[in-house]
Amino acid sequence: MSEQQTQSEARHVVVVGAGMAGVQTAVALREQGFTGAITLIGAEPHQPYDRPPLSKAVLLGKAEGSAFEVDFDALGVDLRLGLEVTAVRAAERRVVTGAGEIGYDTLVIATGAEPLTLPGSGGVPGVHLLRTLDDARRLRPVLDQRHRIVVVGAGWIGAEFATAARDAGCEVTVVEAAARPLAGVLPAEVAAPMATWYAESGAELITGARVRAVEPGQVLLADGRRLPADAVIIGIGARPATGWLAGSGIALGPEGAITADARLRTSLPGVYAVGDCVSFPSARFGERLLVHHWDNALQGPRTVAADIVGEQPTDYDPVPYFWSEQFGRFVQYAGHHADTDELIHRGDPSATPWSVCWLRDGALVAVLTVGRPRDLAQARKLIESATPLDPAKVADPTIPLKSASLG
Repeated sequence: MSEQQTQSEARHVVVVGAGMAGVQTAVALREQGFTGAITLIGAEPHQPYDRPPLSKAVLLGKAEGSAFEVDFDALGVDLRLGLEVTAVRAAERRVVTGAGEIGYDTLVIATGAEPLTLPGSGGVPGVHLLRTLDDARRLRPVLDQRHRIVVVGAGWIGAEFATAARDAGCEVTVVEAAARPLAGVLPAEVAAPMATWYAESGAELITGARVRAVEPGQVLLADGRRLPADAVIIGIGARPATGWLAGSGIALGPEGAITADARLRTSLPGVYAVGDCVSFPSARFGERLLVHHWDNALQGPRTVAADIVGEQPTDYDPVPYFWSEQFGRFVQYAGHHADTDELIHRGDPSATPWSVCWLRDGALVAVLTVGRPRDLAQARKLIESATPLDPAKVADPTIPLKSASLG
């Protein structure tokens, strides 16, 4: 047995957070030859599960859960569920839990993000968030009874919940403080056409409206309107779940995310972070990225595992990707469209399918597709290669994106 293998067996990796990022870190460590001890700690009592089905199959009663098909015993992973980690004692290399302290040689933080709450809505009967399996299970009977639903927030999660509620036959009103859906995510000319999707589905969308208060049975808007509501769903975004790191010495950014380096190492030796709770520098896009999407939680653990086992990993610099199913449409996005100089439509956004491409210095850096999966697949490769494109060909939806290359 080599010296490296002996050292590996003697080491203990503790992973805090049993969502996609945490589970995949444990899996990637074993796949890359790590033979030491792995402890995976999850705050929820449930077997680790995937989150995207919560707003779809689980919410609509088409599935009871979405547990990962991972045999933790076979992997040699000590899975500890229903256990909250409350602090890190970096000097002693220990984490503090409700059941005592656990020592580590290497720590991986994968605590994800937590939903933002609406001030004053805490404890009001009928107010819900949709983040956990228990949230989805509590909401399922609400949809079954076809209640009047008010959704606060017309972002991705708000649109997905409104879609599920309409599919269940509920009366749905969506309230958005901005002038259009997805205002903080997409430019007006891209997001504005999506507003029509709500009415087409039978949901009412109220934009430019701020919530003054949530009371049992109703939502009060700042302009005096009162919206009857048997249930209220808050979908106004999420923040990194890092409050428990106060005093640990782990550096955080202004948005509360752990600021890691290009190998997802934090400011403390032997401590990594992965998934929704961490930002990382992107050479590809020229800025630090904080990505709250499933694919990031799947890809990042491979870099972390490679660094832990002593390989020579490449820097973590992905092309961010996510998808959303809403109002009968499959929406996909890849890349990062900040600091671009050209936006090109492929197809008519008043119909389906269509795509939007963002170019910087002639190269594709981001794409949004609605019902055009081939555009998405080809765009991801073009973004990775930074291939210069012919804008006229990009604008022609009959020409495959890969054929728009100037190379």
